[in-house]
Amino acid sequence: MIRIAAVLITVICFLIFGIPLLIFEQILAKLDPKKQGRQCRLIIQGVFRGLLKITGTRITAYGTENIPDDEAVLFVGNHRSDFDILIAYSFVKTETGFIAKAEIGNVPLLRQWMKNIKCLFLDRSDIKQGLKTILDAAAQINSGISVWVYPEGTRNRNEDPTKLLPFHDATLKIASKSKCRVIPVAMLGTDDIFEKHFPSVRPADVTVRFGEPVSLEKLPPECRKKPGKYFEELISRMIGELQEEVKKERE
Repeated sequence: MIRIAAVLITVICFLIFGIPLLIFEQILAKLDPKKQGRQCRLIIQGVFRGLLKITGTRITAYGTENIPDDEAVLFVGNHRSDFDILIAYSFVKTETGFIAKAEIGNVPLLRQWMKNIKCLFLDRSDIKQGLKTILDAAAQINSGISVWVYPEGTRNRNEDPTKLLPFHDATLKIASKSKCRVIPVAMLGTDDIFEKHFPSVRPADVTVRFGEPVSLEKLPPECRKKPGKYFEELISRMIGELQEEVKKERE
């Protein structure tokens, strides 16, 4: 319980004592948006890495060379833990926003920091608003800011991490409308940090693989028609490969 308390205290202290910094970043956004975006990314990355250090999380990452530093892309990953975002954001090299559920946007101060790193909020109960979020995400990528999505739509609680929830094709429309490349991302072990022994936080070994960029227009017609299924199967295979690598390392 000490670790979860330390995580919560750190987050609360950052949100409260970081108010002057938040105000400064709001002013900087009007004067130099690019500099503000870069600064906010580095600030949040520092906070996230600090939180992961508190939890004792050990991360092994493969394929980080596939993370572009000169183009906006759509990151597509599996989702098993609230800590997925902390781990994912620690690796991005350019401005990257996440599509988050609308409820998170109701938290004071947190919402503003999320907006500062270009996160978008999705109301899953409103189809019209959901379409708008997809279009906003595509426009964001066209403006040079990457977007990270979890096509499963919610956290997957299946005991077998390779058994993913169905990927929603709608999220992949972000890539088709913006003509950007897609980076598939597989994560293994993130639920060992918190979800498997709620409410405690425990040290865990997490493995991440960033796949090679995929251009939707270069996929076979049947895959372009059902891109959600294509990336669901691709990331499932990537998770299976990570399991084999972890198993070999432990033998």
